[in-house]
Amino acid sequence: MTAQLLPLSHLKVLDLAWVVAGPIVGRVLADYGATVVRVESSRRVETARVMGPFPGGVTDPQKSGLYENCNAGKLGLTLDLSSAEGQGVIRDLAAWSGVVIESFSPGQMKRWGLDYESLKCIRPDLIMLSTSLMGQTGPYSSFAGFGNIGAAMSGFQNLLGWPGELPVGPFGPYTDYVAPRFSVMALLAALDHRDRTGEGCWIDVAQAEAGIQFLAPEIVEYAATGHIVGPNGNRDPDMAPHGVFPCKGGEDAWVAVAVRDDAEWDRLARLVGGDALARDARFATLAGRKANEDVLEALVSAWTVVRTPHAVEATLQELGIPSHVAASSADFVDDPHLQARGHLLRLPHPLMGESVVEASRFTLSDTPGRPARSAPTFGRDEQHVLAGLLGYGEERIAALREAGVLV
Repeated sequence: MTAQLLPLSHLKVLDLAWVVAGPIVGRVLADYGATVVRVESSRRVETARVMGPFPGGVTDPQKSGLYENCNAGKLGLTLDLSSAEGQGVIRDLAAWSGVVIESFSPGQMKRWGLDYESLKCIRPDLIMLSTSLMGQTGPYSSFAGFGNIGAAMSGFQNLLGWPGELPVGPFGPYTDYVAPRFSVMALLAALDHRDRTGEGCWIDVAQAEAGIQFLAPEIVEYAATGHIVGPNGNRDPDMAPHGVFPCKGGEDAWVAVAVRDDAEWDRLARLVGGDALARDARFATLAGRKANEDVLEALVSAWTVVRTPHAVEATLQELGIPSHVAASSADFVDDPHLQARGHLLRLPHPLMGESVVEASRFTLSDTPGRPARSAPTFGRDEQHVLAGLLGYGEERIAALREAGVLV
């Protein structure tokens, strides 16, 4: 599949985003053929470059696995955005691309004179997507932080944990990975609108608001009953047993099991405790299983703990009962389903030999996406971007370099 045949091969994008929530948007567009220019600074190194993981555990901002995964397929240019000359290059890139993605703190782009209203004067049909924690307006717009703060503001941190204990929250910066899914769809809709009307727009994505969309049941429950949903471990109000159970193989060996109805419980009961458990009236209905959940989970745990996670998974899936290994990083890499779908890709890399990144988040039947190159090292595509895309002459490029702008 050549880039010319990909559905977004006509699209040009200026990517000024940091860390995860913004860069993932540009990554999706690049997967499907868009020419995405990623602008950053080697002096003020962006956070993803120092988060890793790193080959051999040795920190190197040019070898970060997180950065590679979020920026594969893009072209790279280093630039001092605080300088007038650097801001001039951004204006030229905005005019060239017509699409800008940014994730600076609200107000920063305006302070540089690079906000939507300013850039629209250069490119009237400009589409700008700004992604931030709390949005560009409102009393909390100045709050800065990552997706863990977004998860707290949207209500997730208080939902995950054990009753009566401190909240645990979802693993990692949760809304950093939720918001981009909304951003991609909003940006594609804006592109469609521009194709039909010639009009651009400014898209304001708030991570917290994107996260709230996944809490509709809890919000409706509160609106209808006044009940505030709290943490309940791994249990579910409509399924039992429902949890993660210990297995043979050490303290990190666990398997997830979810029983959705009485028929599935009957099959699991006969497996775990034979006919006697299947006939036990305490567990015959969901209400009974919920009322005796501590005993129920102890019975299931006694059965799983002498078996490996993979053995439990295979046995229960064969019976039509949802179950899966609580996967480690090694399990993820070795997963036969992900391997069959080609979920992990190896791309040539100038410093590491190769980098490993996830494949496209979705697959189109006729035009499957794939990153064309590894994520950029600092300034890797400087000549191509400045001379090839913007048409700068060698003297101008040399002047920028001498002035310390291309850093």
